[in-house]
Amino acid sequence: MKPAAGRSNAPAYPRQLVKVAAAVILRPDGQFLLAQRPAGKPYPGYWEFPGGKMEAQESSEQALERELKEELGIHIEEIYPWITRIYHYRHASVELHFHRVVRWTGPLHGRESQQLAWQSVKAVRVAPLLPANGAVLRALALPEHYAISNVAELGREKFMRRLEQFLQGGLRMVQVREKNLPHAELKELAAEVIALAHRHQALVLLNSEFPLAQELAADGVHLTSARLMRLDQRPLLPWCGASCHNREELQRAAEMGVDFVVLGPVLPTPGHKSPPAMGWDEFGKLVAGFSLPVYALGGMRSPHLRTAWQHGAHGIAMLRGAWA
Repeated sequence: MKPAAGRSNAPAYPRQLVKVAAAVILRPDGQFLLAQRPAGKPYPGYWEFPGGKMEAQESSEQALERELKEELGIHIEEIYPWITRIYHYRHASVELHFHRVVRWTGPLHGRESQQLAWQSVKAVRVAPLLPANGAVLRALALPEHYAISNVAELGREKFMRRLEQFLQGGLRMVQVREKNLPHAELKELAAEVIALAHRHQALVLLNSEFPLAQELAADGVHLTSARLMRLDQRPLLPWCGASCHNREELQRAAEMGVDFVVLGPVLPTPGHKSPPAMGWDEFGKLVAGFSLPVYALGGMRSPHLRTAWQHGAHGIAMLRGAWA
């Protein structure tokens, strides 16, 4: 699948893409490492994610192992594929293969005399950043777990108790998806969820309810796959996700410029036989080279998170599993 391209300084003629491997090196507290480009390279003084060009016949993981050893003196022990972005600079067009590195060995330091800085997505304090990194920082702001409401099975009172419990435990993004509720009840529920979630600095998206999301100051909207394929442009809300089941829908989501997608079902789920579960291998094939963060959906539980990472997911989306 063709990755999404950047919009800056796109050439009027085709030119070869330079393949680059980039590492989002993450500490347990969520901070990530940025490195400053030295003099003598394009964009000297700009900050970027560490990495470098991929050599012929070299995978992005192999390139990062080599580059991080040369630049930072570390050996990668745990790495996961993430997103792939195309960006057109004046001097080159690059295909950036981003990976998340969560465990490494060795004394991390700038072996090329480059400056290093640990940063938080909520407060990036170094500047200027390479322009290709804007979409990457936005993707990093998304949490690893995406919970989908389940009032239909739990009942409203029990659901709200569990929502508060999980928000206190660190849940940071919730989708209100109650298709069988009358509009008035849905509005009342959504308002209560938004108020509670915002007290815990968590995001709330409403399922396909654009006007209601705007009226209640929700953080965004989540599109069904059918709505995704019908719309001409991205809804004008801070955050927009979309449900996808195949390559065509993924491509449409990338073209529309939504912030993330949910792809599934990956594993069988109770009471749902259509579409059939795709399994992890098919999920990985669909996600490989994709430009947007992807949540795996369908039969997910928290222990599936690392398996999802291994197959290129940003995280997992859960309905029943979120509230167990």
